[in-house]
Amino acid sequence: MEDAPVIEANTPDETEEEEPEESLIDWKILWKPMSLIVGLFVIFFYLPVDNSRFAGAVIESLALAKWYAQEHVVLCLVPAFFIAGAIACFISQAAVMKYLGAGAKKVLAYGVASVSGTILAVCSCTILPLFAGIWKRGAGLGPAVAFLYSGPAINILAIVLTARVLGLAIGIGRAVGAVIFSVVIGLLMYLIFRKEEQAKAEAAMLMPEPEVERPLWKNVIYFASMVGILVSATWGKPAEPVGLWNAIYSVKWYFTGGFAVLLGILLVAWFRVKAYKMAFAGAAVLVLAMLFPHEPLVAFSAGIIGITVISTTTRGETESWFLSSWDFTKQIMPLLFAGVLVAGLLLGRPGSEGLIPSRWVSSLVGGNSVGANLFASVVGAFMYFATLTEVPILQGLLGAGMGKGPALALLLAGPALSLPNMLVIRSVMGTKKTVVFVCLVVIMATISGLIFGRFFA
Repeated sequence: MEDAPVIEANTPDETEEEEPEESLIDWKILWKPMSLIVGLFVIFFYLPVDNSRFAGAVIESLALAKWYAQEHVVLCLVPAFFIAGAIACFISQAAVMKYLGAGAKKVLAYGVASVSGTILAVCSCTILPLFAGIWKRGAGLGPAVAFLYSGPAINILAIVLTARVLGLAIGIGRAVGAVIFSVVIGLLMYLIFRKEEQAKAEAAMLMPEPEVERPLWKNVIYFASMVGILVSATWGKPAEPVGLWNAIYSVKWYFTGGFAVLLGILLVAWFRVKAYKMAFAGAAVLVLAMLFPHEPLVAFSAGIIGITVISTTTRGETESWFLSSWDFTKQIMPLLFAGVLVAGLLLGRPGSEGLIPSRWVSSLVGGNSVGANLFASVVGAFMYFATLTEVPILQGLLGAGMGKGPALALLLAGPALSLPNMLVIRSVMGTKKTVVFVCLVVIMATISGLIFGRFFA
């Protein structure tokens, strides 16, 4: 009798390796939100709410955001957004690249960009929509950065006030330094990123000549009316109620109204806006101006609402104008307010304190050492200064022992930069270019402060 066959149990082949199962977790996607959640949890877990300095800093942060909303959003930023939207809609990319592009004539491009601040009395945040507008239309990196720096830095009102309050030497140093800075920083940015700029220049050469939809003189008048509204509405109150600046300040709202009337006439004549719409909006603004003569912000806000309604209910160019302005608003406003909150938390409002005690600042900027000038440049770069507020702040710091060199360094770095400003610049032209731009401003401000402090101590 034959033995029954032995049935062996199936065993996996030892020579074959089992393929590992694919993980269901994609860490490339998961780590960012997880890090954010964990980081927020740790921050709130250890939040020092019982600490008086922290509580005061939070109040200062909210107070600065409130002040910024009241003083700058309606009068400064909203008109700037409309101007930026108009640049994006009514100025062709080929035209911008022809005069401000990478292949444009350097003398013309940098000359126009470097003195633009003498017209625009704006702060480091209000210049951002205008910078984003010309950048979007193809302006070269060098001229665009020169415009970005010069806009708030070469404010003629601030320079005159600086000379009167802080001394003629600092006033002249600020004016000369700001013009030179804008050109030198623009050229350095061009050289550092010249490969990208050369590609831009080659693209500009291939672009056709811009089609002229409206004569140049019409566009000039149209933009002049909006710039006139921006400049006159933001005209700062002088330190003393005498002189030419005070005379202009006393009638600034009449100038604002005149430019607004001009803009309304242009929209009816050249942009097919119905006359009855403009008449109704103008009448509403006039009535509110008469009812609230001491609250001009009420009538100004009504004018903004009127322009918004008119532009969104008129098909064609005005509708595109509003949509472009809205795109800039969505991109810039959240970052600005986030930056203002952080700046208020760390440094407080002008004349108040945040988490960083003001005595630390004043003790580190005495004399004319490299450290004092560098520290003044860095603090100025991150702190937010509204137009003209840097002068009384520096007056107090000079009285507390600040050296004249660090004072000039702060004046050259402060008005042109701020933490909110940096966040928005990064969203427009990228992290690398923003870091290089900030470093160039800080380094040049430090060197200028050292030179100035050596001769004018």
